Amino acid sequence: MTAARSAGRGAGAAGGEASAGLYGDAHGDARGGLRTGVCGDPPGGFHDVAARAPDEALLRAVVDACGEGVVLCDAAGTVVARNAAAARLLPAVLPGTEAASTEAGLFDAGCPEGEGREAVHGGRRLLVRRESFGMGHRAWYLRDVTVERDRTEALLAERRRTGFLLEAGRRLASSLNPRRCARAAVELASPFLADVAMVVLPPAARRQAPWLRSVPGRPVLQEGVIGAAEVAQVPGLTEALAGFPPVPSRWLDPAQVPQWLLPEGFGAAAHLLVTPLPGNGVPAGALILARGAGGEPFDEETETLVRVFASRAGAAISAAALYQEQGATNAILTGGLLPPHLPQPPGAELAGSLRAALQTSLVGGDFYDVCPPEDAAPGGEPAGTARGEALLMLGDVCGKGPRAAVLAGQVRQSLRALALLERRPGPLVELLNRCLLASPVPNSFVTLVLGSLAADGGGGVRLELAVAGHPPPLVLRADGTVTEVVSRGSMLGAMRRILLEPVTVQLAPGEVCLLYSDGITEAFGGPSGREMYGGQRLKAALAGCAGMPASAVVERLEQLSTEWLAGRVQDDRALLAVRAEGPR
Repeated sequence: MTAARSAGRGAGAAGGEASAGLYGDAHGDARGGLRTGVCGDPPGGFHDVAARAPDEALLRAVVDACGEGVVLCDAAGTVVARNAAAARLLPAVLPGTEAASTEAGLFDAGCPEGEGREAVHGGRRLLVRRESFGMGHRAWYLRDVTVERDRTEALLAERRRTGFLLEAGRRLASSLNPRRCARAAVELASPFLADVAMVVLPPAARRQAPWLRSVPGRPVLQEGVIGAAEVAQVPGLTEALAGFPPVPSRWLDPAQVPQWLLPEGFGAAAHLLVTPLPGNGVPAGALILARGAGGEPFDEETETLVRVFASRAGAAISAAALYQEQGATNAILTGGLLPPHLPQPPGAELAGSLRAALQTSLVGGDFYDVCPPEDAAPGGEPAGTARGEALLMLGDVCGKGPRAAVLAGQVRQSLRALALLERRPGPLVELLNRCLLASPVPNSFVTLVLGSLAADGGGGVRLELAVAGHPPPLVLRADGTVTEVVSRGSMLGAMRRILLEPVTVQLAPGEVCLLYSDGITEAFGGPSGREMYGGQRLKAALAGCAGMPASAVVERLEQLSTEWLAGRVQDDRALLAVRAEGPR
């Protein structure tokens, strides 16, 4: 037991000496320069003196474990050593060979030290950096960045494609004109997608298909028309205009492209792509893309991008064409609802004005119309009877906007048709009331002033008026006084039996009879914005128009009414002035 303890103490002493030699004394060692022990251990634990001089095998293991390729050369450029990563990247660079003679593009001694540069070797991209050691050795560090660069380029390409589609969406949506949309499409496609871009629209008149073409560097857009024979000359164009799915570019022979398809001086096409422009149920046209000699072929990603772009361009062109068609239809329909050109019957001057409540609309629920006199009635009835008199009307239907305008147009046409059978105001109003009661349109309520006009032979004008629920007409006499026509009548379209009391008005030369709608008198405005214009202001304004022509009277009253509203919400407004001119 004592011997064992002595042996243990001896071993401990020996171990202590060995530890002191490797790690240093617990109280400080001049050789180690470090203090060790429980209370004085440095954060690193201990300092291994032997690690200051690692052997060659350890150094090689460390260098081989490096992810970068390392090629060590001497002052003459001869390869001294290389690690495993460098051997995989450059198997031809062996120790003992001259690096520059083996791979001159990589090991260029003139490259700045410490700066990385990219070089292509064997289809891979390498990042090369040179470092010097001492006076005679330099090391070349190589890193394969092919995957990184491919990912970066793919990301940048996707960003360019996304930016292109965003710009395409913005420009294509900025117009509702088919030609402008087609122009935007070809200007966007060239040069981003191809050297030459052409849009061929569906054939229109005489089976002629209009086309637009854009070429980079040529600011003037080229356009023209082609017939069915020229369309058949372009591979895939007939199918694209018919709406068939696009044909891959590799299936199209660019040698078959006719000369007229390409701009002058372009040369032969090396690659061709034709794709339809999908529309609203029918094709909106076709997109033709051509690349010249030296251009890259259309790959799968590009063809996918072209199809997405074509769908957006086709939708924009189709929407613009539909809008144009609807606009033309609306113009035709609105033209039938607008106030007519007023005839000028013998001895009288007529002028009218119509303003719709909706600022964006030309038509509304107010209307006026004039049927010129007939020369003679069927059966030889002479002129000067009721059929020889002009028939004038001004009315207001229930509601506002297009629906009211349609009803107003129906009332006008009904009155024109009924006037072929009856031209006396009283019976004609009763016939119109029966028509409105039988109408399938709900709330077909109308207020109306209907009158027959004829010269009285003494230079004046005689008006026979029937007022059906409408504001009474005003008469401006030659002395400037304004009187109100006293007449009563029921609104039309509400009751089967109506109250109606026709009245006759005689106008001397220069006197005016004014027909108007309640949008004039019931306009709210003025300084407070809440005051109604009223009948008294209208009478005063009309009194100030004494001696004016009928057109000037209407223009003046319209101006005063507009100033009173001062841009506020308004109702439909209608004016019709009849002025006795005397003998011409």
